[in-house]
Amino acid sequence: MDTERKKLQNKVIGVLYGGWSSEREISLGSGECVIKALKGQGFKVKGIDVQRDFMRKLQGIDIAFIALHGHPGEDGTIQGVLEFLGIPYTGSGIIGSAIGMDKIISKRLFQAQNIPTPTYFYNETMNIDEAITYLDFPIVVKPRSEGSSVGITIVETKPELERAARKARRYGPVFFEKYIDGMMATCGVLSDIPLPVLEIAPRKRKFYDYKAKYTKGMTEYIVPARIPKAKYKETQNCALAAHRAIGAHGFSRVDFVLDKNHTPYVLEVNTVPGLLSESNLPLEARAMGLGYDELIYEILKTSLSRL
Repeated sequence: MDTERKKLQNKVIGVLYGGWSSEREISLGSGECVIKALKGQGFKVKGIDVQRDFMRKLQGIDIAFIALHGHPGEDGTIQGVLEFLGIPYTGSGIIGSAIGMDKIISKRLFQAQNIPTPTYFYNETMNIDEAITYLDFPIVVKPRSEGSSVGITIVETKPELERAARKARRYGPVFFEKYIDGMMATCGVLSDIPLPVLEIAPRKRKFYDYKAKYTKGMTEYIVPARIPKAKYKETQNCALAAHRAIGAHGFSRVDFVLDKNHTPYVLEVNTVPGLLSESNLPLEARAMGLGYDELIYEILKTSLSRL
């Protein structure tokens, strides 16, 4: 038995999943898969469906494995609670989590470090006329702090833009982004090493929206992505740079759009990506010979620096 496994073997691992964000159902699935993988490896596991009273459920756990997506598990809130209670946890810390969930702050950091990201427009008043003078149609309308493509719309006209902005505002502040027609792709980072690039090819959908992500058969996943070798390496380098730029720790998944020349543009960094057995990160890990149980163990080890 390796030294790291010995440190973890007798710990009670609380798998935090569920929550109350728009991504609750995905998190429930991630949590179930993680619990099964950890139990199968002989770890002591306590599943915790995070509700408003979750703090009392943390009693008796030694480590928190965070399988929460969106608020409050991916934005630094849960991380702050665990820091306060002195419970080690997996993945990114408070700052990296908060920045990763905030697409505007993330983009500003990408720009400051010359990491390519699509041009965008954002201000507090959300002036539609000003946005149109800054961006050409089609335009992507996005909530500032949501995941799983929740609230995202691609629009072609001003009336569509106004309707989409009203819809997206249900999820908080909104911004507008230049639409880049090209390949959707993603690249995970694990222990500071980029994973294989995965190509996302939605079927019968204009873009990789919530339905395309979570409806079986709606999307084809191709790994390694079908892009030139030099651009493939560039995408991996961008993934690692973006991961580091936001202060992520341990693991993440970086989402991209690649233009017609296969130039990568970073869309966002997911600090707690989907962990279903067939989610993007596990598929990427599998392509490099790392099975699902092994991946979950590697993620669990990201808590060791906090023990």
